[in-house]
Amino acid sequence: MPIYEFYCEKCERDSEVLVRSSDWTGTPCPHCGSKKLTKKLSVFASSVGGEVDAPSCTGTPKSCGLCGTGKPHSH
Repeated sequence: MPIYEFYCEKCERDSEVLVRSSDWTGTPCPHCGSKKLTKKLSVFASSVGGEVDAPSCTGTPKSCGLCGTGKPHSH
């Protein structure tokens, strides 16, 4: 089962929940128990064997979600 990221409309907190991808509706918030969760778009990470150049910020808005926003971040 995959881990999904959710936003709770009641307690306004983010959480990660292990649920079946087709059966997440009705999943309770782990913080307050509310079922008013919205699934968030998640970014996943992968690794490959060998040495890989570290990605760098292109500065293009929305290229990584934070690029071009002025918010501090690293890749």
